[in-house]
Amino acid sequence: MERKNATRCVVLTALIWLLCACNQWPFAQAIWLNLPSSGTKCVSEEIQNNVVVLADYYVVSENHSSQEPTIAVKVTSPFGNNLHHKENVTHGQFAFTTHEAGNYLACFWLDGDKKVGDASVNLEWRTGIAAKDWESVARKEKIEGVELELRKLEGAVEAIHENLLYLKTREAEMRTVSENTNTRVALFSIMSLGVCITVSILQLLYLKRYFQKKKLI
Repeated sequence: MERKNATRCVVLTALIWLLCACNQWPFAQAIWLNLPSSGTKCVSEEIQNNVVVLADYYVVSENHSSQEPTIAVKVTSPFGNNLHHKENVTHGQFAFTTHEAGNYLACFWLDGDKKVGDASVNLEWRTGIAAKDWESVARKEKIEGVELELRKLEGAVEAIHENLLYLKTREAEMRTVSENTNTRVALFSIMSLGVCITVSILQLLYLKRYFQKKKLI
């Protein structure tokens, strides 16, 4: 009986430690972009397929003028598909589910006829489990407290596992590309060596005939 109680204490301690670690993981990424009066600032992230992406952005003027600057926003997929495009806005939000694996690009620039100098954009970019509405999940499944934190931890573990599988797939693809490149380089080297040997033999035969014709040998 005492051994069972000790085992339960160890398990509860481990769960509490994991929950504390889960609460301190950076599920969302906040980015500040300084936009010049001319030019574009972009942010990209490599995301795998079938991942939910949610982002909020708003503009902060650098010179604290009464006229708030407006920006244009464009988000594109790895294949160049337009996922979000807004002009003359001071804040906004975009959300989508990825259908292509690769780098997703979000670009910001100052828009409008009257530009009031430099401005900053605060972008809160959330993907995967960080973009999930846990309050709705808790209300729908009627869970709270430790059980909700365990669900979050389970989701984080699943996200990490999927990311590891994605990285493993990418590593296999890169290894295949590297092996194919090495094979092509080796074949090219052999062909180059063959061409050099052939040219050298032809030069020797030509010189031999030339000297024989001139009766030098």
